[in-house]
Amino acid sequence: MNRYHPERIRRMRRDIRAQIVEAILDDFDGALMELPSEDRAVKYAKMRESAFRFFRGSAYLFYFDVAHIPFPYHTPMDKPTWIQGDLHFENFGAFQSRDGRIVYDINDFDEGYLGSYLYDLLRMSVSVALVCESLGYDDELTAEAIESYLKAYYKQIRRFSERKDDMVAMRFASDNTAGPIRKLLRKLEKKRRSEFLDEVTERTESAIRRFVQSSELAPAEPEERSRLHAAWDGYVATLDPSAKREAAFYAVKDVAVKHGSGTASLGLDRYYVLIEGHRDPAAGDDIILEVKEVRAPVPAYFVPYHERFWALYEHHGQRVAATQRAMQHEADPFLGWLTIDDRHFYVRERSPFKKRLKADKIGAHDDLITTLKQMGRITAKIHSRADNDLREGEGIIDYHAEHEIWAAMGSDPNAFAATIAAWSIGYRSQVHEDYDIFKELSARRYPEVVQTEAPPL
Repeated sequence: MNRYHPERIRRMRRDIRAQIVEAILDDFDGALMELPSEDRAVKYAKMRESAFRFFRGSAYLFYFDVAHIPFPYHTPMDKPTWIQGDLHFENFGAFQSRDGRIVYDINDFDEGYLGSYLYDLLRMSVSVALVCESLGYDDELTAEAIESYLKAYYKQIRRFSERKDDMVAMRFASDNTAGPIRKLLRKLEKKRRSEFLDEVTERTESAIRRFVQSSELAPAEPEERSRLHAAWDGYVATLDPSAKREAAFYAVKDVAVKHGSGTASLGLDRYYVLIEGHRDPAAGDDIILEVKEVRAPVPAYFVPYHERFWALYEHHGQRVAATQRAMQHEADPFLGWLTIDDRHFYVRERSPFKKRLKADKIGAHDDLITTLKQMGRITAKIHSRADNDLREGEGIIDYHAEHEIWAAMGSDPNAFAATIAAWSIGYRSQVHEDYDIFKELSARRYPEVVQTEAPPL
């Protein structure tokens, strides 16, 4: 075959990309995450389920690409936003806020960092493109869906910048949402708080609650319990003083290892911890906390370095907790962090009302548009709220993020939304190419993934 034949060119392009994908997987899942072969097999089995699941589990590949693209609409490098860092359709969800209301908001903060707001929008837009594909939408309907999200974001940022809305007080509950989100929230409002507790625990003959062993929960080994108990006082010391209770409230009653959650975080330790609560004799008020291991955020390897950020948040558990406090209306009163064997963890309540809205449960196109518009407003809220410390005279951001974002987006919302939507639909093709490469690579390097693939969610 002629060495310049188009087929040879295509093959060479794919070979080069395959080398990039393999190198990045090895660098992040291997050298940095230090995942043993069996954990990589489990993670890759999940990522093989769909292109969307692959996209969720390979944020490092996304940032490798987008951090080198000279996009319009970026904020200045010296005026970054506190970003969520891994924004996609399934990182929104319902939970119970500090005041007891069921709200809908961002529910994952592990990759929180400083960077251009645009990275969150681009990652979210690509995820919407993949979701629309799974729903059978053509490119025109997909573009409409992505643009509805982006225009809602644009409008809400403008309202924050003009001080027409208060980003600090804004929250999304059943009284000010619509469509599938309102339906989900109203359904959860009818749920008893004790339902989740009863689902994952049982009462012994002496009326003491213990976790029930299942495919997702396993008893912690004695050494794990010992290490966690030794670190527990350190966790309690990190709690918000205004929300802290007496020491007995946080007494540990049981510990279980949590398996199978997430995609990108597979291979990191995660525990459920049962604490005393108000000391109800019937143990009906016990509280379940989630203790999750975290490492350096993926964006940090690709976007500009911020010395001041790391000076404040060298501990990654503290970084995640600070991100959540910055972005949410009322942060979880159990939010804190601890260290076990030089590994960083954050702690939060495992909300009994935790529930995400799955794309395949959204039937009509109009319902998806309604949902995405609200997600756009929520994204604008978290970006604008993150400089709240400025209003209190401290913090890492000494300017109003919403003003910088508003200036960067320009005066034409249609052009802004259309540009990002077109790029996102195009990048979806790259995700599919990478997904095909990944399936071949994972089957070759970890043949057990084919046998251990988890069933689709």
